Amino acid sequence: MASTLAACGGGGEDSATPVLNWYINPDSGGQATIAERCSEESDGAYRIAVSILPRESSAQREQLVRRLAANDASIDLISLDPPYIPEFAQAGFLAPVPEDLAERVTEGVVQSSIEGATWDEELVTVPFWANTQLLWYRKSVAEAAGLDMTQPVTWEQIVEAAQATDTIVSAQGRRAESLTVWFNALIESAGGSVIAENSTDPDQIQLGLTDEPGQRAAEVMALVAGSGVVGAAFSTSSEDTSATQFESEDGGFMVNWPFVWSRALSAVEAGTLDASVPEDYGWTLYPAVEEGTPSAPPYGGINIGVGAFSRNADLAYEATECITSDENQAEYMITNGNPASSVAVYDDPEVQEAFPMADTIRESLEAAAPRPQTPYYSEVSGGLQREYHPPSSASDETGQRAQDLISAVLRGEQLL
Repeated sequence: MASTLAACGGGGEDSATPVLNWYINPDSGGQATIAERCSEESDGAYRIAVSILPRESSAQREQLVRRLAANDASIDLISLDPPYIPEFAQAGFLAPVPEDLAERVTEGVVQSSIEGATWDEELVTVPFWANTQLLWYRKSVAEAAGLDMTQPVTWEQIVEAAQATDTIVSAQGRRAESLTVWFNALIESAGGSVIAENSTDPDQIQLGLTDEPGQRAAEVMALVAGSGVVGAAFSTSSEDTSATQFESEDGGFMVNWPFVWSRALSAVEAGTLDASVPEDYGWTLYPAVEEGTPSAPPYGGINIGVGAFSRNADLAYEATECITSDENQAEYMITNGNPASSVAVYDDPEVQEAFPMADTIRESLEAAAPRPQTPYYSEVSGGLQREYHPPSSASDETGQRAQDLISAVLRGEQLL
């Protein structure tokens, strides 16, 4: 019997080592590599096993919510998209972050990442990697248009520059999360917020879509979409199609995540893109809505949560400190292209070499504005996508329609 148990894994060191199940978003293998490294560095305290979630963040949320609602104890670590963190925290799906650990994992972290990891004034997840959109431009186009890119620029200015040079302004106009990302950056830059008054009670949430900043955001959205310089099929344009447009001969200006840099370099290496194209790339902070006022760049990324029903929550939080160490964040940024939440990582010489725009990414993250912090994010984002699409139709009436729809959905009177 003893030999049979041993052969089946009933004894031995491996079976005595707690296994932490880490549910990750798809990447280029970076999180799996970190899991292996942290398992080794734990000296047998734990072993991290990774399970890959669906590619779309909404599908990731759906799978995790269903399992956590059933008190799934097999979920120890979770790579969470920041907009869904309030929902998970409010529902009791996340184990409380130990106070001493909260102090350590937020020291030297960009402000937007801390805000995105917080709900109800408490840190509920651990910042891992952060992301932000920059304004990318062709240096030759900006020079030809006489646009000084060392100074802050507005959406109107880049549209006018593209019109003067017969080039394309690339942004994400499709009915998807990217549209919410764009609208949120516009309303925040205009001095407003999608949610004017927050609450855990859906009936008490007050939206700010009809206020002046909301109206201004709609104006800018319609201005860009109807400018004649956004390229074909703007209403279906994604991050990838934007990058493709920017790589073309007509590329002029683009708002997008930093992946576009490594994408261009890979295309050069593969022989599908001339080296002169990325050599012409310039970058700066996201465009502002009004001249003389700051922009509010988009914030994204991934934070690490610990499942509320995990039998190894203490070990899981111990593992988060290894996962989010500066060393691991730096390597993850270099190998997978995902920017760090740690400020110090941007001074790493290898990071600077791989990302010449590292300082601009860090500056953008410090100024970035998270999307609406609410347990009802899916309803809010879904309503925005429905009413502000296509972007060319955005008008003075759109804010009221979106506000009425979202409020009715929150009250349970209507479905998206």
